[in-house]
Amino acid sequence: MENNTLDAHTEELLKQYDEQLPIYEQMEKLAYDCLRHTLRKQGIYVTSIEHRIKERKSLQGKLELKGSKYATIDDVTDIVGLRVITFYSDDVDKVAAIVKRTFDIDWEKSVDKRKLHQMDSFGYNSLHYICNLPKTVIDDPEMPALNTIRFEIQMRTTLQHVWSTIEHDTGYKGDVKIPPEYKRQFSRLAGMLELIDNEFSRLRTTLIDYRRKVQSLVASGQLDDVLLDTETFRSYLKLQPFDRLNKRIAAINQAEIYPTSLLSFIPILKSFGFNTLGDVQKFITTYEEEAYQLAISQLAFTDLDILSENVGLLNLCIVYVVKNGGGILGLKHIFNFIYNEKECNYLAELAFKHASTLSFMKHQT
Repeated sequence: MENNTLDAHTEELLKQYDEQLPIYEQMEKLAYDCLRHTLRKQGIYVTSIEHRIKERKSLQGKLELKGSKYATIDDVTDIVGLRVITFYSDDVDKVAAIVKRTFDIDWEKSVDKRKLHQMDSFGYNSLHYICNLPKTVIDDPEMPALNTIRFEIQMRTTLQHVWSTIEHDTGYKGDVKIPPEYKRQFSRLAGMLELIDNEFSRLRTTLIDYRRKVQSLVASGQLDDVLLDTETFRSYLKLQPFDRLNKRIAAINQAEIYPTSLLSFIPILKSFGFNTLGDVQKFITTYEEEAYQLAISQLAFTDLDILSENVGLLNLCIVYVVKNGGGILGLKHIFNFIYNEKECNYLAELAFKHASTLSFMKHQT
């Protein structure tokens, strides 16, 4: 039911809202679709993009308090609102740069609340842009208001968003006066969350710099300085370190090599005591010839013409285990990582049988 106590100005503004609701609905969809598409195109990953049209009841409450500020309903700039939530604080600035290029910004009405530096306002330290849809997004002569009615885009981090929700849920920003001791608790927690927010961004930057450094070291061949882990091994594989051995093995039967991931070998290589990519490179150099001889023993009397890309690395591992006294039990350990347990005993015994024919086995005591 309509509140009969509303003053004439508020009723007029609500009437304008009702008349323009179809425009708001179209604006909301256009702004959301455009922003989502542009962020995706630019490769910016965000937690979510929220969008809504302020409900009539909510707007009425706002106008009852502040209606005198607005000459017309178009002066209420947050009837259509979008909120972009990012993981990292520095991504807020990236999103803001994209918003500036995508929409027309009313800089006089926009505000960067992050610069207010209020210790107890962490959840409200978001970036607020008041925008218009430019004609590059929509140009409809029959509905020119689509380009003139303003809307709001808020940009904040996930932690800021969670904190804002907590503040709202606890009524911290409500009308009830909060005792000083509770305010201090909120301030301390807000300060901690702001620190965490910034540290996550700094940690991401540090890790990105580390990955670039690793890629540079790998590309320059400084492998002894690069620790062996999933990320570094993936970079190392781009150099195709097993390619020469694989091609030699494939040539035995004129076989084709089909691609497969070699990342499952990382725990095996670590179990050998290899700590750096330099250790892996020395491992290849040291055992490559014997791994090739093992492949000859395996393939010479077969007609296999398709081989997995892991054939070279697997044979290197088999030779390493056998030469270092690991025997069938050590080979089972390898196959456990790669295949299911039912096949391990058979494969280990078969691999040991082929390895036993190699010359280095005959010289072992």
